[in-house]
Amino acid sequence: MIDWDSHQFHPVVHLPDEYEVRDFTTGEYSPSEYEYDIGRYDELRPGVYNTDLFQGSRFLHIGIDIGAPVGTPCMAFADGEVSHFGYNPADGDYGYVVITKHILDGIPIWALYGHLDAASVEGKSSGQKVSAGEVICWMGDRHENGGWEPHLHFQLCYEEPETHDMPGVVDPADREQALAIYPDPRLVLGPIY
Repeated sequence: MIDWDSHQFHPVVHLPDEYEVRDFTTGEYSPSEYEYDIGRYDELRPGVYNTDLFQGSRFLHIGIDIGAPVGTPCMAFADGEVSHFGYNPADGDYGYVVITKHILDGIPIWALYGHLDAASVEGKSSGQKVSAGEVICWMGDRHENGGWEPHLHFQLCYEEPETHDMPGVVDPADREQALAIYPDPRLVLGPIY
């Protein structure tokens, strides 16, 4: 297993001192009053995912959302490489996405950065090296990020993805298996809530 506490990770997004930690379990999804906000991991979000992509049964969130202005830079949390990148065009999907691969304590871990702008995938190649703290992507606007308020969906994964996609929400019936595959991003992001 990865000894997470033995590593120092670079912030993925530079957060200000004040931001809102959202509660999407209530069915209240009005925009935040803060410029930056956080959407929690392992959170049931009834009514959020209502496009055809989710078929009504997938509403357990297994990443962390960081809301911020369009164009906010996102950094690699550790040295690694670009694994996958591309565009997921479905309404409610990630839009542009970059997935990085990192080796920690000899164990591979993948990180998905979703809801990006088009520039985030320009010039990328699989196997391209990234350094901790390097800006690797930027938050996109609604027309390119799957139709969402600007934010980064950040997710970790112990299993190599087959494409530039992984489920960001799952059926609550699959919670135990999903949490084993997709660990809490706060292992990397730190105690942001």
